[in-house]
This record gives sequence, structure tokens and C-alpha cells, in this order.
Amino acid sequence: MRYLHTMVRVASLDEALRFWCGILGLQEVRRRDSAEGRFTLVYLAAPEDLDAARQSNAPILELTWNWDPETYSGGRNFGHLAFEVADIYETCRRISAAGVTINRPPRDGYMAFIRSPDGISIELLQRGEKLPPAEPWISMPNTGNW
Repeated sequence: MRYLHTMVRVASLDEALRFWCGILGLQEVRRRDSAEGRFTLVYLAAPEDLDAARQSNAPILELTWNWDPETYSGGRNFGHLAFEVADIYETCRRISAAGVTINRPPRDGYMAFIRSPDGISIELLQRGEKLPPAEPWISMPNTGNW
């Protein structure tokens, strides 16, 4: 398993970048706009991690800016921690066997979500290519939220 990023939602991308980059000194590594999803993702790294982050070898901060205004309450602006795993199906089988609910099953062979005992959302991502869709994950519904 490899730690990938921490995601936080921001109300104003310009204000967030002024803070994270202008004041704290993080630097933008990459950016992705999704017209369909109506959001922008901006990935930031600390200056000493910049080269490694550009090669996806260092943990980064993901700022998520939803284009449609939304008020974040109850910690919803904190999104999730993300980990890359060698085999998402085996990881989810092991976690489920330990009694943890798979909130968003890896139906796509690529992504799943779970929650820590304290309610922290954790994204699990398949390393490399997506695995072929497989049961029981294909038929498993979402549970709760993540």
C-alpha cells in the first residue's frame, strides 16, 4: 500500500490557492477540470516533494473546487485520504473480513471507499490498470456515505 493524497473541498479556488501556495508555499503539480462533473482538482506539493510529486512518488494535497456553490458543514470540506493498493479486490476482501463496511465497493475494479472508526473517509485505488469487474463487488450496493 502507498499513501497518495489528502483531499479537501474548497469554497473559492482562488482564495484556497492564495493560502496554500501564496502563504504556505505549496506548489501546483497538476490540475484537472471536469465539465461533466462540474469540478476542478488541483494537486499541490511541498517544495521539497515537488520532483517526486510530479512523478507520483510523494503524497500530495488535492484541492477539490465544485463549480456550483455549496456550504460545507460537519467537516464535509475534508474529503478523504487516498491509498494505492496492489490488488483492490484482495484488499477489500481482507478489510471486509475484519468487519469493516465497504461503503463504495470496487465495482469498476479500480476504486473503493471505506471509513475509519472515527468516520474518516478513505479511498482505495487499484495500482496500475483497472482489474476486470468481478463478483461479489459488481452486485454490491453502496452503503452509507463516504
